[in-house]
Amino acid sequence: MIKSKPIHSDFLFLLEMKDGKLIEFFKDLREFILEIYPDSNELLYHTHALTTVFSISDKLSDAFCMIPIYTNHLNLGFNKGTLLKDPYKLLSGTGNLIRHIPIDDSSDYRNKKVKDLIEAASNFAIKDMDKPTKSKGMTISKIVKK
Repeated sequence: MIKSKPIHSDFLFLLEMKDGKLIEFFKDLREFILEIYPDSNELLYHTHALTTVFSISDKLSDAFCMIPIYTNHLNLGFNKGTLLKDPYKLLSGTGNLIRHIPIDDSSDYRNKKVKDLIEAASNFAIKDMDKPTKSKGMTISKIVKK
């Protein structure tokens, strides 16, 4: 197992205000995604949810999955989930593109089916990308400090 990169201080400050169980799930799910795609860039946002977006470039449009943390729960979101093959019917949601897997336990994501879905999403993002990127493994905070 690779040692994961540290969580950006802007994000960590807000994350530490969340429930301990949500923090634990977030850290483990983030680690899981980075094990699968270690070169992904993390785009950090704080809007209606505290969100880490995993992208193959430094652009949101090239993102393949995300972890939005809400008040009482978090999800594993797929930015182009409606375009992915989902043979195990793991994805929920009704939006035009985004689908998600609700996370209540580590068994909801620490399995081969979800790993395969993350790999499919990252491969789709690579094929769908406009132009190659030089950005790899960066953390880019879009969090506005107040």
